[in-house]
Amino acid sequence: MPTKERVQKVERVLSLRQPDLRIVLEEVTNTHNASAVVRTCDAAGILYLDIISSTGEPFPVNEAISTRAEKWLHFSNYRSTKECLSHLKQKGFKIAATCLGEKSVPHTDIDYTQPLAVVFGNESEGISEEARDMADYVIKIPMVGMAQSLNLSVSVGIILYEAMKQRMEKEFYKEKRLSHEEFKAFLKAWLE
Repeated sequence: MPTKERVQKVERVLSLRQPDLRIVLEEVTNTHNASAVVRTCDAAGILYLDIISSTGEPFPVNEAISTRAEKWLHFSNYRSTKECLSHLKQKGFKIAATCLGEKSVPHTDIDYTQPLAVVFGNESEGISEEARDMADYVIKIPMVGMAQSLNLSVSVGIILYEAMKQRMEKEFYKEKRLSHEEFKAFLKAWLE
């Protein structure tokens, strides 16, 4: 049986979750990066992590790196980019895909307070052409060094903290964003 303090902490953390801001990982296979992304998502109040894996392989989480943050996230698995992004669009989400293309806009130029799913590609190839084509926004993190890319987990962190900044300015973290039913269901699962 959880202590009163544990229940209060779980309730507080759950009340700060942002169900209308999702992270989508497309064909990510590096265990270290995947685990660091999970930890960053938890820290930024993400509840839903969408995983695209055409092979159907389990999402590679190393608990030593994630610090067991995967317990506090809900994973949805998809076999294709089209299946995942179509599902999210049907639920009312805009799609922001990360890409270093010429037409990409800086990540700070979009509104993260709208229902939004941000797509990150794998470590070697980035996002697929299909993800880019289905995106409402194509965004990039501006860089001025010789290296033209960042580690996946660093990129997720930079973009999530821009989203968090915008959401804090609009007081999204001041009240529960989950419905009463969702809150109760997640609370029960988190306390088990």
